Amino acid sequence: MMIAYKGFEPGLICRGYHFVMGLNITDKANCRANGFHCAEDPLDCLTYYSDMEHSEYYLVNAGGDVDEDEHDSKISCTELTILRKLSRTEFFLHALAYMVDHPKRKWNSKVNEETGEASCGYAVVRGIDPKASGQMGDVLALAKEDPRTGKIIQVGLTQVDGIKVLPGKWYDIDFSEREVILT
Repeated sequence: MMIAYKGFEPGLICRGYHFVMGLNITDKANCRANGFHCAEDPLDCLTYYSDMEHSEYYLVNAGGDVDEDEHDSKISCTELTILRKLSRTEFFLHALAYMVDHPKRKWNSKVNEETGEASCGYAVVRGIDPKASGQMGDVLALAKEDPRTGKIIQVGLTQVDGIKVLPGKWYDIDFSEREVILT
C-alpha cells in the first residue's frame, strides 16, 4: 500500500464510475488502459481535475496490483482505499510537502518558476524568491529554494481573503506585499 492522491467529480465520481469511501476493488491495473488511477504527486491530480470549484480531492491508499506511468506520477491499482477528503488548503499543503520530500523530481506543469498568477483557484510557485498573486478565494502556495542545492528551504500557504492578503497584489514567501515587474 502507498499513500497517493485522487481527484474526482463531486460525489466520488471518476469517468462515470462511482467510488465509495473505504476499499474499492477492480481486477486489472494498467496505467494506460484500466484500473483505479491516482497520483503520488498531488499536483498531478490537477492535470485531470484542474477546476478546483468543480472537483474534489482525496487522500487514498493504492494497493493490490500497481502499475506506474512514465508520463507523470500517475498510478493504476486494483485496490484503492479512499481515506478522506482534503480541503483546498490541505491539498496544497500536501503538494508543498511532496516538493520538500522530492526536490529533484521533475516539476509538475502546474508549478510556476519565480512568479505566478492564480488560475483555476490557485497559484503554485517555486524558486529562489517566489511570488504569487490571485483573486478572492485563490490559494497561493510558495516553495522557496536554496540557490545552491535546489532543495526547498521554506514553504508558505495562504488564501486571498481581502483583509490580510489582497486581490491583485503580489506576495512573497512571508506573504509580505511585493512589487513584481514581469518581463
